[in-house]
Amino acid sequence: MAHASAQLIGDRSHQCDATATYTHDGARAYVLCDGIGSSDEVRAWTITAARRVAQAAARRGEAEAGLRAVYDRYAAEPARSDPYADLPNACAAVAVAAPGRPLTVAWCGDVRAYVLIPGRTLRCLTADHNMRRVFNGSRNLVTSYLGAVESDDQCKGRFGHPAIESATAPMEACRLLLASDGAYEPLEDSARDLAAYLGSSPKRAAGDFVAAAIEHATSYADNATVLIADLPAAGLRA
Repeated sequence: MAHASAQLIGDRSHQCDATATYTHDGARAYVLCDGIGSSDEVRAWTITAARRVAQAAARRGEAEAGLRAVYDRYAAEPARSDPYADLPNACAAVAVAAPGRPLTVAWCGDVRAYVLIPGRTLRCLTADHNMRRVFNGSRNLVTSYLGAVESDDQCKGRFGHPAIESATAPMEACRLLLASDGAYEPLEDSARDLAAYLGSSPKRAAGDFVAAAIEHATSYADNATVLIADLPAAGLRA
């Protein structure tokens, strides 16, 4: 299954997005994490978090179970219960392609997952965890993320959605796109068709996508990162 990722730092001091893939017993996980903040600590933590999510999801053969295992692991850290602790956090999305099963996707935060099925329009599988969705407020204030301690019920009570949400895609050949907000928002804001950047090989498409995102950013260019993978129909996966 061909895949590629690309990222540009934009105007931030550090590149704090990270991607990871992992394969176990034929199940392959694809992950994109968007670190919150800009520092060496956030960058290192986000890289590790992406790898942990990829391994957990592939080993379980399912996106939500893998993301939830890592979410719960971080939430259980004693320091995370201290409201004054300044610890790294990240938004995350994971997709798992497993033999004979639909594509599964899970997320916390505003990293998005899309699928492009040949002959159809680009479909977003995720719904952002941010204040724009909840109270028509700022899209820059996220309402769920790796490193949070809220349970599904607590998060749903405050924001109307659980800490982790999930979705599935049909068992059809498709192109998967994972994108950080720094990648998709500038293109949406400038009324660009995201699918227009996905017509070439995964490597070239990923590079074109993030370059266009930085080019069309307005006053401030965020980290822009995408992961693109070509997935065969579920029944054909090795």
